[in-house]
This record gives sequence, C-alpha cells and structure tokens, in this order.
Amino acid sequence: MPLPDWMAACLMDPEHGYYATRDPFGAAGDFTTAPEISQMFGELLGLCLAQAWLDQGAPAPFTLAEMGPGRGTLMADVLRATQGVPGFHAGAAVVLVEASPALRRLQADRLGTGPAGGIRWADGVDGLPDDRPLFLIANEFLDALPIERYRREGFGWTRRWVGVEGGVPVFVDRPDAAGPGARFAADAPGQVVEVCPALAPVAARLSATLRARGGAALVVDYGGWRSSGDTLQALRGHAFAPPLSTPGEADLTAHVDFEALALAAGPDLCTGMTAQGALLERLGIAARADRLAERLSGNALAAHRAAQRRLTHPQAMGALFKAMALHPPGTPPPPGFDPAPHWGAVP
Repeated sequence: MPLPDWMAACLMDPEHGYYATRDPFGAAGDFTTAPEISQMFGELLGLCLAQAWLDQGAPAPFTLAEMGPGRGTLMADVLRATQGVPGFHAGAAVVLVEASPALRRLQADRLGTGPAGGIRWADGVDGLPDDRPLFLIANEFLDALPIERYRREGFGWTRRWVGVEGGVPVFVDRPDAAGPGARFAADAPGQVVEVCPALAPVAARLSATLRARGGAALVVDYGGWRSSGDTLQALRGHAFAPPLSTPGEADLTAHVDFEALALAAGPDLCTGMTAQGALLERLGIAARADRLAERLSGNALAAHRAAQRRLTHPQAMGALFKAMALHPPGTPPPPGFDPAPHWGAVP
C-alpha cells in the first residue's frame, strides 16, 4: 500500500481512523496544540485576521473559516477577541473544515450558534464558499495530510510503501522512476525528501478564492522552507511511538514544506515564512500576557508564564513552528508577518 493511503486510512477511516473516533487533544489525549496551551494564541491570530479584514475595507458578508478546528478552542478565542471589532461579527459566517463527526460534536458544544452568520461545517477545502471574501486560519492542519517519502539512491529514487512481514506492517522502499519532482533533482545520494500530494490542491483552492474575492489565510504549522529528511512521526499519550506500531491509535504527522505551499498558492500571494515566536511577539503577546497576569497568582500565574514561554521560546514551539500568510496582491500583508522574500531565497 502506498504510504499516503496508509496514513489516510489510519487517520480518517470512518470506523477505525484516529481522528474519526476520538478527541485526541489535551492532557487526556495524545498531544496539545497551541490554542489548548493558552487563549493568547487564538486571540492574537484572531485580531491579526480582523486587522487584515479592516485593511481590505471591512467587506461583508465574508467567510470566517478554520481548517482542522480541533475542539473549537481556537475559533472560540478568535470570536471572543474580535467581538469588539465593529461589523466583524455581523458580517461573518463561520465555516469549519472538519471531517470527523466526533470532533464536530465537540466544536458545536464549544461554539454554540456562533456570530450573526451562523456556523456550518465542510468536509474539505472544496466545501468553502467561493462567492465571498475568505478570512481563514489553519493551525496544525497541513502536517496531518498524507505524504510520499522518497530517498535518492545512486540509480535514482526509491518511494516508500507499507507492506506486511510476519503479520505486522513494515516499510518497503521500491525504485520509482518519477521521483519527487524537479525541485529535488540536484539532491545527492542518501537524501530523503517528503512530498505532500494533497498540499497543492488545498493551496490552489485557497489561492483562487483570495484572488477572486479577497481575504487572507494564516497558516501555522511545524516544518521548514524545503523538505529534508524523515519527519513522519506518531504521537500517542504525549510520547513518540513507531509510526507503524499502532495503526488508528496514534496521531501521524510530518513537517510542512512551506516552499511547496508558496509554489502551489503562487509566490505573489505569499508573505515570507515567519517563526511562530517572532509572529506572536510582534502581535503583542508580551503585553497581553502581562495584562492577563494581573489577575493571577501562585500556581495559576506560573502556569500562565510557562504557557507564554512554550508558545514563543526558540527551544519550545517558538522556532519549530512557522507561519505564512496568503493575501491578494496589492493588499497589505496581515500584521506581524515577514514580507515576501526575493523568490528562490530561503526566508
């Protein structure tokens, strides 16, 4: 079985898939995302998106969307932070891109009826409206899309499959004439790269709506500018596990290739790639943290400061996680993001 098919089945099989059958988040789950660490993450990204909306003339109606909304925590923080922005809630119709019935129930419980335009769900990016401006956040969504894995050998490339040996799944590498594409043509023998087949259609769909209707998309995920090395990992019980050891029982992710995202969306649409810590600092996390700290003491204050550090410090999430914004040419980039680099340079 090709590796992407294996990942898709493990994550989204209706009966046994990881996301389709459980709540994977928080202390009782397998991992914790930034919105679950602190409300500050969603508040700052929400205000960033609202400023982009204002900079484009406050269009209404518009779609306020999130891809991979988890428990609904991030969207709840976005809506709370933006309720004082005149006209924002009145013009917003919330769309949550979520295929898991289990997570949709959690999101509905958390968000209720939402703003004036209400809330609806879409199974995938194609379900997003294309007849109005789109203002979107995707936090730790792209890392869960299935990947292909290639290795450069002396004779060409091998492609990774999943087979069975002795009744257990194993990785199998087979020669592959096509390889991962022209971007990696100069790679030396031994180099491993990962390619996400689903990334380009997602980026192209967002790009088409932003170009035609306006809006902005904020993408935050762990990864780098170009794929390099094995990054496929499984998480279970907040610890790493062998990727093939517990199919359907562990989260499977891989690092996001932000260069591939920019190429698929269109370089003229993209900001530079910005470290999460730098973005949050520019958006004012220090001041927001100080304000929230005024009401805290003891263990609650210590936990709050630890959350701030975890989100921003280079040795925690601050450097591993990156951010990129998509916005129509001729519009201001969302606040906090690096400007687009000279194309071909590493941001």
